[in-house]
Amino acid sequence: MLEKMLINVREKMPLIHNITNYVTVNDCANILLACGGSPIMSDDIGEVEEITAVCGGLNINIGTLNERTVCSMIAAGKKANELGHPVILDPVGAGASALRTNTAYKLLEEVKFSVIRGNISEIKTLALGGGTTKGVDADVADKVTDETLDSVISFAKAFSEKTGAVIVITGATDIVADTQKAYVIKNGVPIMSRITGSGCMLTAMMAAYITANPQHVLEAAAAAVCVMGLCGEKADAVRKEHNAGNASFRNYLIDEVYKLDDAALKEGAKYEIR
Repeated sequence: MLEKMLINVREKMPLIHNITNYVTVNDCANILLACGGSPIMSDDIGEVEEITAVCGGLNINIGTLNERTVCSMIAAGKKANELGHPVILDPVGAGASALRTNTAYKLLEEVKFSVIRGNISEIKTLALGGGTTKGVDADVADKVTDETLDSVISFAKAFSEKTGAVIVITGATDIVADTQKAYVIKNGVPIMSRITGSGCMLTAMMAAYITANPQHVLEAAAAAVCVMGLCGEKADAVRKEHNAGNASFRNYLIDEVYKLDDAALKEGAKYEIR
């Protein structure tokens, strides 16, 4: 099933409107091109509704917020909802500042999201009003372990019920859940946390996957998580072969997303359904 999600992205080449952060905007554009999608980056209030209208899906990432872009995010999100386009939220650093946290809450109030993707601390902040962030990273106190896995799955399913969105919690173990079913995904390598933007890139790519597979949002989101983790594994193998560092890993990661096919995804995806 997950490999079909990849095939559909390659065939449909979805155009994705990204209102994202300036730290990782180039990587988000490149990962979309690598996976088979196409990016547009636009955050000015004067054009975001028009840009959203010509795209198939919308990716909202709050990583480098300012008052101007908050208005643009809400306007674009409402336009996407009006047109029936999927919208994904990446609440980067929610819990780290009042601006980020309140903006995330406001977006949840004003816009209907198909998927919400973040680390466990960010998602806990949205759902419970309090996670413990370390800047834009998850706090170790929130870490998903074998002992806490069942409770985190139940938490994700409950938050999906509350929001109507598929909930994606990423970390060493990834959880992708709707109200009824959860994918527990074990792909990935530790060095992915040593480059900036691996999460932002995943969210951008996930926007392409859910746009190309609108009837299978849960499976599309799970497929994107597996693709990112599996390509991270492949990129790390190349990095080690060349005795390279984290900057090279970033490039290898994009290369591996570009090269990945459905057969390799079927063989390499590591997940269970709960």
